[in-house]
Amino acid sequence: MRDAAQLAVTEANDAGGVLDRPVELIVGDDACDPGTAVVEANRLVEQDIAVSVGGYCSSATVPTLKIFRAAGIPMVIALSNSTDLLEPGYDSIFLVSGTVADEGVFALAWMKRLGSKRLAVVHDGTSFPVTLADAAAASAAKPDSGVTLVGQFAVSQGASNYTRIAGQITASGSDTVYFTGYYGEANRLIMDLRTAGYSGRIFVGDGSADGPLLSGISDEQSKDVYGTALMVPELMPGLADWSARFTAATGRAPAAGGPEAYDAVRLAIDAIGRAGTVEHEAVRQALAATTDLELLSGRAQFNADGTRTNPTFLFLTVREGRFIEFSLAPSSTP
Repeated sequence: MRDAAQLAVTEANDAGGVLDRPVELIVGDDACDPGTAVVEANRLVEQDIAVSVGGYCSSATVPTLKIFRAAGIPMVIALSNSTDLLEPGYDSIFLVSGTVADEGVFALAWMKRLGSKRLAVVHDGTSFPVTLADAAAASAAKPDSGVTLVGQFAVSQGASNYTRIAGQITASGSDTVYFTGYYGEANRLIMDLRTAGYSGRIFVGDGSADGPLLSGISDEQSKDVYGTALMVPELMPGLADWSARFTAATGRAPAAGGPEAYDAVRLAIDAIGRAGTVEHEAVRQALAATTDLELLSGRAQFNADGTRTNPTFLFLTVREGRFIEFSLAPSSTP
């Protein structure tokens, strides 16, 4: 994320900067820890930054909201996407990524397209997975969803096995499981579900749709495993030019999180240019008024609560031991 943000700054400065001034990227590492995040946020405020750009773990981003708000500094949040970010009702935050609520709706739409009828939702009891699980469950509970929610289950992080829950899910008659936690638990759960005889579809959220999920899982066990994810450069041919620029600048290929961080910086610089000043309120207003800026994640436009009007998600499936973007094959019938 840091290197992608720096690439956006470097490219902006190569093009003349903004307001006839170079852009400077000041970096603070929140370590995905709420306490560390507060310390770093206060340090950045003391340096009179124009815009706060970043955010990966929602649990670390949430406690910084009031700090930047008190200083009047607008926030462009790159990856954090918990609906907890919206709870304060601030008009100074702008989310590059779709929220977990958006992801839950996106996942359910794909389940319906694949013919799912009975859904079991599983989380690990922590903030982001619970929020995503609740969003998916709420979508399934709507009268016109076409999907019946058979139950929500919780696993313990780091447990040696999930045999008991795998048995309960298999007995529930569900044809689809949506696990919203992280890949360590997802890996074990998939193996235990398949060992228990579960043959239905298994969906995982963006905390699991990564290579380590598939470690030790056989081709047979990974059949009908799908994932919902944010932007993954290697799976998006449309990002080839940007990925090449990133690689040229850093010596390595970009990973997940890079496109959103790059977009966040571009959005902030564009807003400063349109505002004609680095004055915080003017920049906030310019961010809110963004309508036609083309980013890697698509055209930037925001709802009144700071969420994207057109969030980007990927739908993935497993082929030959790796995730690829899924597409429905053309029908063979007229």
